[in-house]
Amino acid sequence: MAAKQNHPNIIWFITDQQRFDTIHAMGALHMKTPNMDRLVQNGVSLTQCYCTAPSCVPSRASLFTMTYPHETGVYHNGSPWGEHSWIEQLQAAGYHTVNVGKMHTVPFDAKCGFDERFVVENKDRPLKLNQPHGGFYDEWDKFLNNQGVRKPSRETYKDDYPDYETALGAYEWPLQEMNHPDIFVGNMARWFIEQRESDSPLFLEVGFPGPHPPYDPPERYLEMYDGVDIPIPRVAEKELENQPAAQKAYRQEMIASNHDAVCWRNLPDEESLRRLHKYYAANITLIDDQIGQILDALEKKGYLENSIIIFMSDHGDCLGEHGHIQKWTMYDSVVRTPLIICAPGLPSGTECSALLQQMDIVPMLFDLTGVPLAGAQSAVSALPAVLQAKPVRDYVFAEHSRDNILKGVDLMQMIRSRDWKLVDYDRGDDGELYNLSDDPGEVHNLWNAPDCRRKKDELLAALKDWAGDK
Repeated sequence: MAAKQNHPNIIWFITDQQRFDTIHAMGALHMKTPNMDRLVQNGVSLTQCYCTAPSCVPSRASLFTMTYPHETGVYHNGSPWGEHSWIEQLQAAGYHTVNVGKMHTVPFDAKCGFDERFVVENKDRPLKLNQPHGGFYDEWDKFLNNQGVRKPSRETYKDDYPDYETALGAYEWPLQEMNHPDIFVGNMARWFIEQRESDSPLFLEVGFPGPHPPYDPPERYLEMYDGVDIPIPRVAEKELENQPAAQKAYRQEMIASNHDAVCWRNLPDEESLRRLHKYYAANITLIDDQIGQILDALEKKGYLENSIIIFMSDHGDCLGEHGHIQKWTMYDSVVRTPLIICAPGLPSGTECSALLQQMDIVPMLFDLTGVPLAGAQSAVSALPAVLQAKPVRDYVFAEHSRDNILKGVDLMQMIRSRDWKLVDYDRGDDGELYNLSDDPGEVHNLWNAPDCRRKKDELLAALKDWAGDK
């Protein structure tokens, strides 16, 4: 039964760790993403949108509370959050609020404003962190157990793949396709849509665990990239030498500790990087396929006649750029994210290049639904930027604290303007400064350049003002 109400349905797709440059229609011509392309053609692409933290939990906590990490106190993975969010305001306005897949609340089953949650979390990690009774079994865990199969993890990959030490976290999915977490989430979302019978407006968040590592596509998605020329990063030793000490410590941590079944290496060879990027691309195409099937299910039930559709990721992945893997850095490959919104009243097939934080789409979303928003917190509505090309921010920010992986700094904070980026480490003598007009790839660190001192001081002052430093 299609919803028959004035408020539009809201369908929100969130991937985990998807770079901004991975959608064919947005310029990544090597990618095979026909359904994300369909959203690009029917909506507005926000091309300069930034998360507030380079890891899952603080990024998502900011988005769903419209506050920065220093306001939420959620600075790193494992920090508790999720008892309350702006989703509760949609719930109070009559929306049926549902999560299928990943939200990464802590604890994993926190209410967060949802009427129903079908939780699926990380692919590799055991789900024991910060749970009241020391353990948590999500919907995917239960499904695999009912299939009588062992959940793939770094332990199974070590046992089953002779090339584990050189694979960089890229492994062909070892089980039947239906057991893959992203396919499982897609199937569960379609099942929910097909069996739902309600006239109330629907808020549905579909959270895919991928393309977060392990980079694990089934064979048929890998075959789609056979012979495809996928760009790979090239890194010089000089760039690594000029990185802050905390980044060097982080790179060594990733080399030593195989987080998320990724056994990283210093400056991997070209063949290994090509494999990594191929598997990552294939993971995204798998997710794209699931999005298409979910959209088809929504269309058959009549939901798309009155719906807002949002597609985004919580953060990106270096994939070898700057010598790094995964996140925990402030490069654009990590903190700049894809974000597309399709909605009645918004122009189709357009781009908005204004500097935005992810949270800025929330006030816009409430405007589009007609539901009053009680307090935008630190968010600024993106609507003037989308409709009138008006800038709404001079700067965007991100921050992250020390955790079990980022061990070389207590607090890392970023400020980015249109043309410059500065990253401060513990208000000390180490940091990053990039002239993005001359160096969009963020290769040449100008932190100690005498002729950039004035710009550095200007950005540091703006960063301290934002953070509330005295």
